[in-house]
Amino acid sequence: MKVHVPPIKSQGIKTKLVPWIKSIVPQEFNGKWIEPFMGTGVVGFNIAPKRALLCDTNPHLVNFYQAIADKKITSKIAKQYLNKEGAKLLEKGESHYYELRARFNEEHRPLDFLFLNRACFNGMIRFNKKGGFNVPFCRKPERFAKAYITKIVNQIAHVSHLFEIKDFEFKCQSFDKTIDRANSDDIIYCDPPYIGRHVEYFNGWDEERENHLFNCLSQSKNKFILSTWHHNDFRKNEYIELLWNQFNLLTREHFYHIGGSEKNRNPMIEAIITNYETVIIEEQKRAEQLILL
Repeated sequence: MKVHVPPIKSQGIKTKLVPWIKSIVPQEFNGKWIEPFMGTGVVGFNIAPKRALLCDTNPHLVNFYQAIADKKITSKIAKQYLNKEGAKLLEKGESHYYELRARFNEEHRPLDFLFLNRACFNGMIRFNKKGGFNVPFCRKPERFAKAYITKIVNQIAHVSHLFEIKDFEFKCQSFDKTIDRANSDDIIYCDPPYIGRHVEYFNGWDEERENHLFNCLSQSKNKFILSTWHHNDFRKNEYIELLWNQFNLLTREHFYHIGGSEKNRNPMIEAIITNYETVIIEEQKRAEQLILL
């Protein structure tokens, strides 16, 4: 399948894992696709169901996509904005980045969020305890070249068209409130911050939240799909055994682009956990049995 990259980037984005996730969605699925942790939106935008509820506690992610849905941001408006701010960046260098970052932290304009996201260091989305975006500049004043702007504009055009033909709803709210909104024929897809790895999520992630998510999904009568990490060369996710191993588990290697230098960017085994059987799961079980033989 062709995977469409969204206009917002982040470390750990699921672009390369979207075909795998989509293969786990039941073919007869016709309910609402619900994401309590929408992030960049890459999974929901590529699953592209008829109806979707995409939520996050980070208001800047929600506001950006809501602005596209409301036509306050169009591909034409974004192109004009990026050309203007990109020229200033080329002229003034990183000082313009920090001026615009200060403006965003004061005024929270969705297009400024896009600019920071595409001009900051290593595609990070990180906020301090006061809610201020605090990622440094990537030190590339020529960042917004014509081809790069065209790519971003095309990404905005794609999601804009998607919102026109599909019923997508965006909400800034907690994950438990989102899960509570699910009906029996809906599927809940959760991509929470990875416990023990992501500590700079918009309002944090810790053992208490991981346990609360587990309880919410365990008590839900809906089908769910959960993305998390299983292990890497150095350690394993202890919460797989502590919490999630009562459900169905799939694993796959995924190269993780996290870290300031290449030596810190290593492959990791991703895990997908579901509370329902799939053909993919049955195939993996047979493969594991053959290995044991």
